[in-house]
Amino acid sequence: MTDREAVAHLLRRATFGPTAAEVDAAERVGPAAALDNLLAPARPDRGAAATPVPTLPPDPSAALTKESTREQRQKANAERRDQLQQLTLWWLDRMVAAEDGLTEKLLFFWHGHWATSAQKVKSARLMLGQLETLRRHGRGPLGPLVAAMVRDPALIVWLDGQKNTRKAPNENLARELMELFTLGIGGYTEADVKAGARALTGWVVDRRTGVARFEARRHDPGAKTILGQSDRYDAESYAGLLAAQPRAATFVADRLWFRYAGAEVPTPQGLAGADTNATLRALFSSPAFAQTRGTLVKQPVEWLVGALRQLGVRPSALPEQQRKQLVAGLNALDQVPLRPPSVGGWPAGSAWLTTSSLQARLRMAGMLAAAAAPAALARLTAAPTAGRPDALARLLVVDGWGTRTRAALTPLAGEPRKLLAAGLVSPEYTVS
Repeated sequence: MTDREAVAHLLRRATFGPTAAEVDAAERVGPAAALDNLLAPARPDRGAAATPVPTLPPDPSAALTKESTREQRQKANAERRDQLQQLTLWWLDRMVAAEDGLTEKLLFFWHGHWATSAQKVKSARLMLGQLETLRRHGRGPLGPLVAAMVRDPALIVWLDGQKNTRKAPNENLARELMELFTLGIGGYTEADVKAGARALTGWVVDRRTGVARFEARRHDPGAKTILGQSDRYDAESYAGLLAAQPRAATFVADRLWFRYAGAEVPTPQGLAGADTNATLRALFSSPAFAQTRGTLVKQPVEWLVGALRQLGVRPSALPEQQRKQLVAGLNALDQVPLRPPSVGGWPAGSAWLTTSSLQARLRMAGMLAAAAAPAALARLTAAPTAGRPDALARLLVVDGWGTRTRAALTPLAGEPRKLLAAGLVSPEYTVS
């Protein structure tokens, strides 16, 4: 693998979709320095600064009472849906604009890992709060992240933590905390789940303020035995116990490998996730990572955001109708940010390669090609007609076209927007 192929592979996986200019810059410094730059950017993210976090009003449903009319409830529901769409479009815009692509991609990883859906939480404010928690703790040690998440209002609502009391423990959050977020199946017993639920009692969410608070009268302060250790565990000490387990570091590392490298090559021995930044360095530096090139099907959000970046299209600059079409297109592809299908998160691999998803991707590719920035089109038209498939490969950061794809692209060389659309749905672009 050449240096250019190596850095292109790194950037395709570590970020949402590198531009040709970003690959050029990484090639100039070499793979090792390119990785250093990803993990420790030399300057503040100007793209993120240009997409400030939105200020959202209180949850419109929080003001409803038993006496509220049907019209008032309908109005509150409509306002809530508008807020969630505003937040979704803001995040898509941030993904496209961010210069620190690794942090934004990692945030999306954690969002899928701690899979929490607005369809049940029903509050843009709570969902935004969770994103900020994941952004704040997602690059560092596992312990502070787990401690913050067990007290995260959106996660508490999503997994019925507010129903968890000393008199009637609810096991949902404790079970998923161990099974899906920290230890994995087989890393705990049913007795651990019951004791963990007791440790998490006492936390409730104020829908008016969007804040989680502890109510001592609802908490079970008694001794609990979890994973063979006994103490008067509460949410924070229980989170600390889980995060300190060697199995937790291995489990999180496996999930990072699965999302960033895929399932075709096994997780390298010794990869551990006790500190995320260190884990990512080890993951991207592993010889096994290089072997995963061309094996990972892009998730729909990865595919869309990468295309928007490479075509120079900012969602915030599009007309309102086209912005809504972006979300509708992701809905047709079964992956809308803030709406994972279950607590298990989104699927992977061939699950994204269905007949219906291909049709949806074709429609979106046509829309994206029509919206492509003049500069992106100019990079194609500046090349002689016969050389435009190669110019397209450079624009979309594809290492090269297979024989069949090149045969399909060549007749479209005289129609740049059709060429763009075809490139976006090609196997070489869909699979990273």
